Amino acid sequence: MKIGLAQLNTTVGDLEGNRRLILEAYHDLVARGAELVVTPELALTGYPPRDLLLRRRFDEDAAASLTTIAAEVGEVPLVVGCIETNRTGSGRHCFNTAAFCHRGAVAGLGHKCLLPTYDVFDEDRYFEPAPAPAVVECGELRIGLTICEDLWTHPSVTTRKLYRGEDPVSKLAPQRCDLMINISASPWHNGKENLRARLVAEAARTLRCPVVYCNAVGGNDELIFDGRSLAADPSGRVVAGLPAFRAATTIIEIPVGPGAPAPAFTAPQLDPTFSQPQMKDIFEALVLGTRDYAQKSGFKRALVALSGGIDSAVVAVIAAAAFGPENVTGVSLPSAISSQHSRDDARDLAAALRMPFHTIAIADTVAAAETALAPLFTGLAPDVTEENIQARTRGVLMMALSNKFNALLLTTGNKSEMAVGYCTLYGDMCGGLAVISDLLKTQVYALARWINTDYSRTLGLPGGVIPASTIEKPPSAELRPGQKDQDSLPPYDVLDKILLCYVEECLPRRDLIARGFDAAVVHDVCRKVDRNEYKRKQAAPGLKITPLAFGTGRRNPIVQRYVS
Repeated sequence: MKIGLAQLNTTVGDLEGNRRLILEAYHDLVARGAELVVTPELALTGYPPRDLLLRRRFDEDAAASLTTIAAEVGEVPLVVGCIETNRTGSGRHCFNTAAFCHRGAVAGLGHKCLLPTYDVFDEDRYFEPAPAPAVVECGELRIGLTICEDLWTHPSVTTRKLYRGEDPVSKLAPQRCDLMINISASPWHNGKENLRARLVAEAARTLRCPVVYCNAVGGNDELIFDGRSLAADPSGRVVAGLPAFRAATTIIEIPVGPGAPAPAFTAPQLDPTFSQPQMKDIFEALVLGTRDYAQKSGFKRALVALSGGIDSAVVAVIAAAAFGPENVTGVSLPSAISSQHSRDDARDLAAALRMPFHTIAIADTVAAAETALAPLFTGLAPDVTEENIQARTRGVLMMALSNKFNALLLTTGNKSEMAVGYCTLYGDMCGGLAVISDLLKTQVYALARWINTDYSRTLGLPGGVIPASTIEKPPSAELRPGQKDQDSLPPYDVLDKILLCYVEECLPRRDLIARGFDAAVVHDVCRKVDRNEYKRKQAAPGLKITPLAFGTGRRNPIVQRYVS
């Protein structure tokens, strides 16, 4: 059977635009010989629609869009990810649905069984679960329909305990399906793609039939979807794969149905992006997330405050790749304390990227603020207050540029800084998108080195696009003379290990100390993480690239007194 996979980049709430993408992909794949076409989970509404599902007309408008799609479907069936109103009289308002469209109508519906409520997911808030997956008939073929989380019940997956042993795939086994389809909107984090392939392969072996997995691609708010749709034969062998981090359509040919020959056939080559180095994946994910956040929000230009440090350098490279360098403006905002080498590094980076560059000196503005405050500060020693005036002056000026030129201001803080509050509210935290807020500082350095080797060659700069001194010099906020990050924080290789344990693994302090970390350092870092929750709640949305990012997936109270 020739199955067309439509790995689509849809926009949340854009029913008309998403309908157009679905139908364009459908007609294209049919013209190329597809006998069945599959789209991702909630392709019609975009994922995740969240509280749009609570709006009174949203389900009606989505249903009308689905009817329009079905009307254009001919002899080749189309599986569409959509919603369906729950008309049973009890339960949640709607279902997360796979609609089987055929011959001008919706010929069958399959509803999602397992509704995730962990990390960034909150599907039980909106959807009613189905007791079992649906099976639809297509000629002589029996096709099982599952949706994303319905696959995630393998013993190696920690979410199994959430569903009390329920396993939609096992419920399909007695149905003797000839093919199982899983439509998905599975957000990416580093390393997740290998787990998905194992789950698809295991489902194929369990059902003894081919399994086709069609995943969403693109960025929606903080989530990044990597695509990497794939198919496995009944033996569990992955036989086809789509590329990562870009929309794509393809046709895979798999023996399906009674009397199908043994799977000894020539399949498309697995896309080489399945074995990409980690840094390439991270870079492409951040570029995609930045580009889609901007384009889907209506921004065509970006701003980056270039400090001469490694964080702003990495963000500038990502922005140039996402927007095109001519659409990214770098701004240096030196104060009286800023070093000459930082000013030079900022200018040299902008020149290497061929992006517009401007310098706005802030010394006079800072001095004016200090003069205005002097009568109230009489007799008080200078402290972090005066340092933050510099950061907040930069924030005011960058936001003014953002307003005037309708350009998206990208913040440059990393996860290490966000974790311990080494950032200034209404200063360097100003902006619309936090590009690297899920990268620890040590990972920022690793990404910068990858940029200066692998990626820089694609730019025709084998010597590296980021100035070497930016990577080699000790990191500093440069808010007071001679300041270094390590004056206030442990070395980043130590800090990041503690943060991985405390933030991502949720280990208590005593376990960190038992692992050999200095007790005083552990208590200081954990205290800073807990007390700075209020800053993170006011931060710009950040792109998620790890299993646990700051944002919707981590919901700690701001005011609390628990000490682990």
